[in-house]
Amino acid sequence: VSGPEGLVTRFRFLAPAINPETGTVPFEVASEDIAWTCQNFALAKVAEFGPMPSQIIISLEDREVPFGEADPEALQFFEAFRIEDGACIWEVF
Repeated sequence: VSGPEGLVTRFRFLAPAINPETGTVPFEVASEDIAWTCQNFALAKVAEFGPMPSQIIISLEDREVPFGEADPEALQFFEAFRIEDGACIWEVF
């Protein structure tokens, strides 16, 4: 996907444990998991795809939501990272 800063690669993950009513993972823990996923999973995957993106976006959602559709009942966490010197650097999203 093209964004304002160039190529963007998105990774979306189903994470029922972030649901505050039934889960046990608060945002503070989930955000650490997101950063780990960028560094240890997404960077290797984007290297396989072709051109290196300028940004990686990782999202966790407590239920399946088709991309681009709204679900007011769904909880989703998003974090954006730029790639710098082989590392995911968190950016304010």
